[in-house]
Amino acid sequence: MNVHTDIQIIHDRNGAPAFVVLPYADWLASRDRQENLVPNEVVNLTFDHDWSPMRAWREHFGLTQAEVAARANMTQGAYAQMENSAKPRRASLKKIAEAMGLTVEQLDF
Repeated sequence: MNVHTDIQIIHDRNGAPAFVVLPYADWLASRDRQENLVPNEVVNLTFDHDWSPMRAWREHFGLTQAEVAARANMTQGAYAQMENSAKPRRASLKKIAEAMGLTVEQLDF
């Protein structure tokens, strides 16, 4: 049975798949589904160093606590407490997520 798809696979010289061409709307939809993903590097920083996700993201971005605190309009000490909290409040996560350009879900894994 042949199934119609709008996806085209382009192969390299050796016949191995090299590229996928798909309708723009499908690509946009796939981007929306990936919005809350966390890069492997951030996950590794979290578990390899026993850091909070908040710290792992900050380190991943190469930011200091003072820089994130300034973006979130708070003191560095207040940010440090949140970063080291085992379970930060949802409102705190939202504030820090906005400061880092992330979603709350990306900070809460």
